[in-house]
Amino acid sequence: MNTSYAIGLDIGGTHITAAVINKTEMKVIDFSLFKESFDSNLPVDQVMNIWKDVINTSIENSKVENIKGISICMPGPFDYEKGICWIKDQSKYEHFYGLNVRELLLESLNFSNDFPVLFENDAVCFGKGEVFKQQENLSKKVMAVTLGTGLGACFIDKGVSISTGNQVPTDGEIYNLEYKEGIAEDYVSVRGLLSHYKTLSGFTLKNGLELYDLAVNGDQQAVKVFETMGEDLAAVIIPWIKKFSADHIIIGGKIANASNLFLSSFNKTIKESGLETKVSISTDNEIAALLGAVSFLRD
Repeated sequence: MNTSYAIGLDIGGTHITAAVINKTEMKVIDFSLFKESFDSNLPVDQVMNIWKDVINTSIENSKVENIKGISICMPGPFDYEKGICWIKDQSKYEHFYGLNVRELLLESLNFSNDFPVLFENDAVCFGKGEVFKQQENLSKKVMAVTLGTGLGACFIDKGVSISTGNQVPTDGEIYNLEYKEGIAEDYVSVRGLLSHYKTLSGFTLKNGLELYDLAVNGDQQAVKVFETMGEDLAAVIIPWIKKFSADHIIIGGKIANASNLFLSSFNKTIKESGLETKVSISTDNEIAALLGAVSFLRD
């Protein structure tokens, strides 16, 4: 069997991770995983130069020459079929609104216009990658949630992503569900955490890591913020766990690394609703997202 290779990209509001994936075996090529943190609100040309450097470094480290496509996990709102960014007022990619990211990427990499480039929702990529990692999930209904600069979700039934029908919210998205005084993402995201901490303490923090460090070191207001987020996340998804009849909830994203601060309150709220759904925290979000992205080049 001829081995085929593709580039998987996981692009978030503060990072880009690239790897060369063996599509035949669905494995990451040794030494090809490369990541970079950056400010996505930089001018477009600067962001594209960062992406180009990361991609080229990944390819060089892999020693692979016959790359057959690129598949990209991208946060929404985004036209995944056409490659157009519609992110607005989310503290990320402020200069990309309405731009064709596929064209920008091909131009930046100096690739031909017919080179295969696919985009998919970052949460969907994460969920599909988790299914590839844990084969028992191929027979189950899985709801995957990503927590970071935004709030992502996907619903997977026996390995197939479901985004339509009355068992899932519109487009399979939960970030924009009405919740409390706004939408879910206002409360369950980095900005939600920082906003709540400012309300409690009066202090403005720069990022989620500062908040995490405060909580770990015993700041009770910081601890309370994470616990409340766990309760809020559970409250947002409980109706959809029930409608979808989810067997397994998998939580990933950067905030998942702080699960020791919110998982207890999340699980407590889930159980109080009468649900006994299995809950897991992903230990390697990026690998799952990259595998899930490239899986769409196989479909």
